[in-house]
Amino acid sequence: MPDLPPLNALRAFEAAARHLSLRKAAEELHVSPGAISHQIRGLEALLGIDLFERRVRSVALTPAGKLLYPGVQSGFLHLREAVAGLKSTGDRRILVVSTPPGLTSNWLAPRLHRFAAAHPGIDTRISSSAAFANFSIDGVDVAVRNLPSRAPRDASLQSEKLMDLSFLPVCSPRLIGRPLHSAQSLGRLPLIHDDMLVAHPHVPTWAGWFKAAGVRGVDSDRGLRFNSSDHALEATCEGAGILLAVDLLAYDDLRTGRLVVAWPLMLPSGRAYHLVWLKRKKDTPQLQAFRAWIRKELGTIDWSDVPGMP
Repeated sequence: MPDLPPLNALRAFEAAARHLSLRKAAEELHVSPGAISHQIRGLEALLGIDLFERRVRSVALTPAGKLLYPGVQSGFLHLREAVAGLKSTGDRRILVVSTPPGLTSNWLAPRLHRFAAAHPGIDTRISSSAAFANFSIDGVDVAVRNLPSRAPRDASLQSEKLMDLSFLPVCSPRLIGRPLHSAQSLGRLPLIHDDMLVAHPHVPTWAGWFKAAGVRGVDSDRGLRFNSSDHALEATCEGAGILLAVDLLAYDDLRTGRLVVAWPLMLPSGRAYHLVWLKRKKDTPQLQAFRAWIRKELGTIDWSDVPGMP
């Protein structure tokens, strides 16, 4: 059996091929770009063939590199899974959950104490990030993702829809003082935009909401913009303006009166929160418990508690 190339050289090649960037590969592996280049050149010398085409600010795989990359990537994937599996056998109580920051702060975090109380044997760790978790390398067991209502199929993932998401205009009761008499009145209020959510295709914006409400002549691009849902909601609660918010994220503030429904017109987003996990990963008791718990929590939402809901 021929000797394998050095593991460090293969790691450098895999990272550079995945990113098509020596700099990004170096950042991931916590070394210098020069070290990555040195490892790759050593691998090329050992194999007697070029694996990359060097360009001014990037690299591209040669035909030989394209042939080698899938096998190397698959090998490292299996190594990571084997190590993760070994770690999990050492402590089967850990459950790592990846969630979007807005959902974490505005809905999930205030309720997690109930999961902990019901399952004291599970050590739950929340990884809150706007980026989708990489199940193979991030150590995540299950994720909540904002996806199209009919989630795209993925051969490696299992998904379960939790809740469709809709948008409605909300504001602090201090901002409007008394109920508005027409949707046209909203056009005179300061607007707040949650750019984190409207970046998704087909998600309603203020322009779409005013059009659906039959309101014309409003400059819907004006106002404050946030790239964080929780920051946008907090500014809205403080009276900074009126926000077109995801119903679930605004639920607690609406229920407690920090926010009110400014006008009873809700628009569907065509998106939903889905629970996602690896198909090949064992359906552990921790995962089963979390799936059952989050479905139960979502089932307790009662919109009749919120005045002014459509």
